[in-house]
Amino acid sequence: MPDRTVRDFPIFPLGLVALPHEYVPLHIFEPRYQTMFAECLERESEFGIVWATESGLRHVGCACEITRVLERMEDGRLNVLTRGTRPFRIVAEQDELAYPAATVEFLEDKPEQVDEAVVAAAHAAYAQLVLQATDTEPDDVDVATKTAYEMAATVDFGLDAKQGLLDLRSENARLRLATRLFKAACKRLDFVERAQARARSNGKVRFG
Repeated sequence: MPDRTVRDFPIFPLGLVALPHEYVPLHIFEPRYQTMFAECLERESEFGIVWATESGLRHVGCACEITRVLERMEDGRLNVLTRGTRPFRIVAEQDELAYPAATVEFLEDKPEQVDEAVVAAAHAAYAQLVLQATDTEPDDVDVATKTAYEMAATVDFGLDAKQGLLDLRSENARLRLATRLFKAACKRLDFVERAQARARSNGKVRFG
């Protein structure tokens, strides 16, 4: 089995949580992160996004690849598009490099049989959310191939919910959590739609 522990892994602490398959646009302006991204681009290597909370860094983050440089500015700043690839755990923070880094362990799911009923429930809840949010019927074949990460990466959940998904080492558990999150999002959308309808009618429900 290959060694999943890596030293000198670039770490980008941010006030956000990235998921595998999620596209994350970033504006790079601090000199130390300009150095980090210059090296990642030269080596075509990954870096890690870790949620920086008031109490410190979360231990589990998401490795990302730079998919495109959107803009380079004369002062060294960059606008880049990145994509989440795989979860990792910080084993030890390092301060030897010109930018934040750590020894990390890339994480794998525990061996398990994925429950088809759990998969079906998650896909149905996701399809309903897509329909409700976009008024567009999603392609059944496309939805049927999506993992929990792939579905969740397209929805703007809160940070705690996204970190919860990232922390889980079971696809069944992620699918169950994603199902609850999709259903909760549908309820919120329904509430917003009803509130907007009431506002358009001056707070009165119209009959006939």
